[in-house]
Amino acid sequence: MLEILAPAGNTECANAAINNGANAIYLGFSLFSARQAADNFNLEALQTTVRNAHFCDTKVYVAMNTLIKDEELSSFLESVIAVWNAGVDAIILQDIFFGKIIKNTYPDIVLHLSTQAGVCNTDGALLAKEYGFSRVILARETPLKEIENIAKIIETEAFVQGALCTAFSGQCYFSSFAGGNSGNRGRCKQPCRKQYTYNRNGFEGKAYALSLSDLCVGEDIQKYIEAGVTSFKIEGRMRRAEYVAAAVRYYRSLLDGQAQQQIDAALSDLKRTYNRGNYTKGLAFGQDKRFLSTAIQGHIGEKIGVIKVVNGKYLVESSFAPSQGDAFKILRGGQEVGGATFERQIGKSFSVFSKTRLKNGDGVFITTDNAVSKRVLSKQKTGEVALRLRFAENQFAVIEGGGVQILSEEKMQPSLSRPLTEEELRSCFSKTDGLPVRVCFESIEIDGNIFIPKSKLNALRRTFFEELVRKVVYGDRKPLKPRDIALPDNHTAQTVKARIAVISNDFSDIEADIAVYKAEDYSLPPNSSFLAGNFEKYVYYPAFATQADREQMQKWIATYHLDGVYAENYGGITFAKQCGVKLFAGTGFNLFNRLSVNELLKETCVAYYAVSKELNVTEATPLLTEKAFVLGAGDIKLMDLCYCPFGKTCGNCDKRRVYLLKDENNRAFPVHRYVNADGNCRFEVYNCAKQISENRNGVSVLLDTTTIEEKSAIMQAKSDAESQKKLFENYTSGHQRRGVL
Repeated sequence: MLEILAPAGNTECANAAINNGANAIYLGFSLFSARQAADNFNLEALQTTVRNAHFCDTKVYVAMNTLIKDEELSSFLESVIAVWNAGVDAIILQDIFFGKIIKNTYPDIVLHLSTQAGVCNTDGALLAKEYGFSRVILARETPLKEIENIAKIIETEAFVQGALCTAFSGQCYFSSFAGGNSGNRGRCKQPCRKQYTYNRNGFEGKAYALSLSDLCVGEDIQKYIEAGVTSFKIEGRMRRAEYVAAAVRYYRSLLDGQAQQQIDAALSDLKRTYNRGNYTKGLAFGQDKRFLSTAIQGHIGEKIGVIKVVNGKYLVESSFAPSQGDAFKILRGGQEVGGATFERQIGKSFSVFSKTRLKNGDGVFITTDNAVSKRVLSKQKTGEVALRLRFAENQFAVIEGGGVQILSEEKMQPSLSRPLTEEELRSCFSKTDGLPVRVCFESIEIDGNIFIPKSKLNALRRTFFEELVRKVVYGDRKPLKPRDIALPDNHTAQTVKARIAVISNDFSDIEADIAVYKAEDYSLPPNSSFLAGNFEKYVYYPAFATQADREQMQKWIATYHLDGVYAENYGGITFAKQCGVKLFAGTGFNLFNRLSVNELLKETCVAYYAVSKELNVTEATPLLTEKAFVLGAGDIKLMDLCYCPFGKTCGNCDKRRVYLLKDENNRAFPVHRYVNADGNCRFEVYNCAKQISENRNGVSVLLDTTTIEEKSAIMQAKSDAESQKKLFENYTSGHQRRGVL
């Protein structure tokens, strides 16, 4: 069955999704959701929502997809059990190792792997299936041809509507290092939605350089269906109920094969509830011209006319008939110049009020259409239960329906005065005690003159509906009991010699124990300094790796007898095992707690791992074993961009290796360009300040030198913080002291 999956940031949004035909909703629970700014749900609200959803044949998935610290493990596990026992249909997790532990401990729990896990190829899909996940929520960057391959392995869910993250899923640290608000912990402050400049000709002006348009796959959803996708996800747990309703209605019209006129009308409603950048089809189909929304930030709505200035009044000639409270955004030459509100109707035109001085020809876009909001929120959906009632003298009354049967506690007694009537039974059992269900009567049998007190008849009805709720919410599921999952002992890395691992494309001036070769062009052979070096040799497996990248890396490993693969993505485990080499699990694994580290180390291919760069020293120390590394002095990668931030203007591109992205405070963030094996440019954004790091006895250190020109200098200063400060123009201790919330 094809599934429309809608967001529910609160109860109102959940009801809007259910009422308009969503097959499933997803929502956040308490503190463990990747959208901490959403209302989220406590246990009581969750139970009510699950009940209402299940009566309307709608599934409920709960997102608990944040990274968990050691001190939060007990609370998190208790929450997982409480959520499952509330009757939800699946739990969404980011940490694949934690998911494996939960599945092994509680086999009945259904797990979906979050888009934050970055599944974009068959490597990640195979690992998710092996670890017990029922579904993968695809990384938004996954190409259509990769989706088709993944769908042959495991059930897939793909985003079709809503906001797009500019960074590759689960690999964004911009908000984290800019202000300690981690996107991986649900607290993203969206620095990608601010204005920046580039030091490239034609891109020097201030623009929303990292801001993407909203996704709208629309009628291309058919291509997803043909690729094997079964669940179509609408993003938007931070958006209003009318957006949720309109988005569900639009995709319902597409999947139900409604007439084109109805589809177009539904899309118009959707645009008016939220539309950033006039929509993009997304990277599954290749980067299109509308992918970036550099000129406009926020809701643009739908164009309904242009401004005509008459005697100082701003008139709009349009077939649209506004009402009080409607609001508009005004665009001039593609740029937002201000807002406006409806004043009054004047013949075939209407006037608007704006604090901005408007000009003839300015575009008028409606962003608040009260009539649309009222219409899309007016629909009410209920379930249906067909009842069979039998009341007979000297027998127990029988109530059946919805797979439930109950009997009265006492046999029916004959009436001495006024006998029970069919009308009384209909009146009583038509009351559903607030449940979203409509009662119909398949049969009502009254055998003899029956007497039953009204209080007992009402009690019988309440008992029936209580049993019906249990059946609808839980089915045959039995509640799970919490079990203790023991934490491994704290580890402190005690090695004969702390190792040095270096990420670079050139090892001419580098002395290291482990070299991680990060190609500038995956179609070319590795650098000779890497191949000739006296160190362990690992190839860099990026967070976003295509089939062509995988084939090229396999070729390098076989041809040059490399020792292993350094991976920024869970899929690297599968890749390393298939290639028969060792794995260095990089910082992109986001290892946050001892349980996850312990589970990773059960994979025999794992030679080394790096703990998350978002942990402070105190938090990281218990995660350290003899195989562990911490990020040391040098570059801090903030984002992987799987698209061209210059809008694929390849004809006049200078193809520089490193660009500078400057913010409003003139901080410069290096943007590194490389070429993947398909011949497409990929980009990485690095922190405006280099990390300084003091020597930690017995702890192995990972140095990223991707954008550093003087690599030999950083090698000499690798253990001396004062020398590092002199070397770097701007520096930071990163999260080594404070960590993240």
